[in-house]
Amino acid sequence: MANNDSDLLNQERQRRKRINRIKTGLITTIAVWMLASLLAIIILSVQVFKLNKQVTALAENTSVTGNAISDTQAVDEQALDEESYANVVTGIDTEDNFAEEGDIHNVYLTFNSVPGDNTNDILDVLAQHNVKATFFVVGSEAEGAAEVYQRIVNEGHTIGMHSYSNQYSLIYSSTNAFKEDYVRLSDYLYGLTGTRSKFYRFPGGSGNEISNVNMAEFVHILNQEQITYFDWNVSAGDAANSYTVEDVQKNVLEGVAKYKTSVVLLHDSETKSTTVEALGSLIQTLQSQGAVILPIDENTNVIQYIKADSVE
Repeated sequence: MANNDSDLLNQERQRRKRINRIKTGLITTIAVWMLASLLAIIILSVQVFKLNKQVTALAENTSVTGNAISDTQAVDEQALDEESYANVVTGIDTEDNFAEEGDIHNVYLTFNSVPGDNTNDILDVLAQHNVKATFFVVGSEAEGAAEVYQRIVNEGHTIGMHSYSNQYSLIYSSTNAFKEDYVRLSDYLYGLTGTRSKFYRFPGGSGNEISNVNMAEFVHILNQEQITYFDWNVSAGDAANSYTVEDVQKNVLEGVAKYKTSVVLLHDSETKSTTVEALGSLIQTLQSQGAVILPIDENTNVIQYIKADSVE
């Protein structure tokens, strides 16, 4: 009888152990599931936040707002007639700019510039390698920006214009709006640096499809003001949200190899520290391959999608 009681007791103990193990397993599984769910929620929330920022920035810079003026209002009384566009020549590549073996590669490093810490870091790298570049700047009244503009000029780099506001829907809403923005930036830079810039880069390039007004009209305005504008035929790829040092070097070197004159598009905004990191080794590689790195000036072979000399 005692043995039976002992067996029953052992069986009960084993049963309870099994139940406890099952409970522990269930609790552990639920805890792990809850932790994984929480982590997934956090990751998704971060991604949604980033996407919202990107959408907001895109909406500010590239979309026409509900208050945008109508198509008939967008073109002012002095705008070019549609017939004037018939002879406009477009296209980045020209036959005489393709490089052949033995040709010298002239390389123009150009930065779409929002003056800030990365601009200063880029200027440091350029100084270390005794290289001059071109900065197409936007209008900024942030603390320290005036000193950056002045440093660009003082250190022998070319300062160009990239619009004052950098808001596409405003700049490209009409020819009057474009000219007002251009004049504001030109005067602002002259007041800060004593230099009247002679060069311009359209936000989005002259081939953008954002403007409601034919881009040839804005080229016409720059022609009247005797301002030379530059697009680019080589892109570093640093406009992307995610890119590497290797991406920058590969994109630039492969592009430069094709042309006698390469106008290279880079950026210096606060998110472009990778560009700063890539710049020194990129310069060394270009120079080791015999490329000549120059700042844009009056003698630079223009790289334009809309050929300015075809716009009356």
